[in-house]
Order: sequence, then C-alpha cells, then structure tokens
Amino acid sequence: MNSRILIVGGVVIAALLFFLATAVVRVGEAQQAILLQLGRPVATVNTYQPNQPYGETGAGLVLKTPFIQNVVYIDKRIMALDISPQTVLSTDQLRLVVDAFARFRVTNPLLMYQTVRTEERVAEELSRILSSRLRNELGTQRFAQLLSPERNESMERIQNAVNESAKAYGAEIIDVRIKRADLPPGTPLEAAFERMRTAREQEALTIRAQGARDSQIIRANADADAARVYAESFSKDPEFYAFYRSMQAYRTSLDAGNTTFVMSPQNEFLHELQGSRSR
Repeated sequence: MNSRILIVGGVVIAALLFFLATAVVRVGEAQQAILLQLGRPVATVNTYQPNQPYGETGAGLVLKTPFIQNVVYIDKRIMALDISPQTVLSTDQLRLVVDAFARFRVTNPLLMYQTVRTEERVAEELSRILSSRLRNELGTQRFAQLLSPERNESMERIQNAVNESAKAYGAEIIDVRIKRADLPPGTPLEAAFERMRTAREQEALTIRAQGARDSQIIRANADADAARVYAESFSKDPEFYAFYRSMQAYRTSLDAGNTTFVMSPQNEFLHELQGSRSR
C-alpha cells in the first residue's frame, strides 16, 4: 500500500513538474516575446519602449497554456547590419567602392513576426534596401564629396530613407555609417589620382591669380588715396611743399656722401642750403 502511494505521489509530482516546465517560460531583459496560440499571436511580452528603465520591463516568468501555446523570442538589443561593398559611380563619372554598415533594432516584434518572421529575414530586407539607397544617394554626389566630411549629410538622408522602409518590418535604423571608401585597384586608381592632382593644381593657380588681382587693386587704391591726401595737404601750404620736395631731392642726391656738384651760387637747387628762397 505504501509503495503504491509513493508511486502515485511520484507520478503526480512528475506531472506537476512537467506542467510547470511546459506552462512557465522565462523572458530575459534582452528579449522580446510573442505568445502564439495554435500559431496565432495572442500577446507580446517585454516589447521595446523608448527610454524604458532597466529592470522596469515585462521581463521575467510568463505563464502559457501547455501544448496549445508557444513562445517566439525576438532580440531586443541593437543589432549590426553589414552589407557587401557597393560600387558607386559619382556624377563626374568616377567609380568608388563603398563599404558601409548600419545598426538597427526591432521595435514592433508583432509586426516583424507577421511580415518576415525572424530577425535574419529583417536583416536581409534592410540590407537590400540599404544597398539600393546607398547607390542612389551617393551616385548624386561628386567624387570629391564622397571622400570629404560632407558625406555625413548624405548618410543622414540614407538613414532617414531606410528608416521609412524599416518601419514596415517593425524595425528602426539607429545609425548608418561608411566604414571604408576606396577607388577600384589598378589603372583607374592611378588615373583618378592624376585627375585629382591636376584639378588641385588648376584650383591653386586660380586662387593665386585672384589673389594677385586683388592685391593690385588694393595697391592701386592705396596709391590713389595717398596721392589724394598728399595733394590735399600740400595744396594748403605750397611753400612747405616746395621745402619738402627740396629736402627729398637733397636726401636722394647727397645720400652717398662722396658726390661732387659744380653749379653757380644762384642755382635754384641751392636756395634751401643758403637759407633763402628767390621770390
């Protein structure tokens, strides 16, 4: 009798443990869960919420009906999206090999499950969309812009465009960046470098020519202003102007110190040295 009771008790305990094992599931903080009943979604657990504090989510133990309901887990974390290198043709007909990546997260697990089922399928769809947008956007830029910081604006436009498409899969694009942008190897690379060098030399010549022109204009304006100031000043005192010009002439003629002049005492040049001026 006692052995029969022990057997029955053991069976009951085993059944309870089996029931608990099939009726209780654990959803982690980094997971989102969809509760399916006979393949039809009936509830979601621990879905993504913006600015949701850690520890205040729906993660934990979840009850379900054994054999009738099952749980599908979807990653709640930010995931990386790598695409294969894309060849981009710039507006000035130069080719560039662009290696880009993106980061995304699933924000609507139910919509994602209803459209593509798994995170892997979401990544495949977003990768296809990103590749197309990348070629279309960068193909509208000049080659020099693709290699400059100005391309950040293009990356923002790509992110916004891909994000609109990602919403249809219950996902959100967090960031889009270019890891590397290189010219194709071989002769095209050398030709592109030569064209870039020639373009920079022409640009430098243009800048120098403009600088020389501007300097000549500034110098001419300064000389004209100086001549006007001198004319206005000397016209107010002609005697002082005559004296000033004589001093300049003496400085220029006698500066060497060994110059010999032979002239009559009445020469106009000697009037200032004699301390008198002919009237």
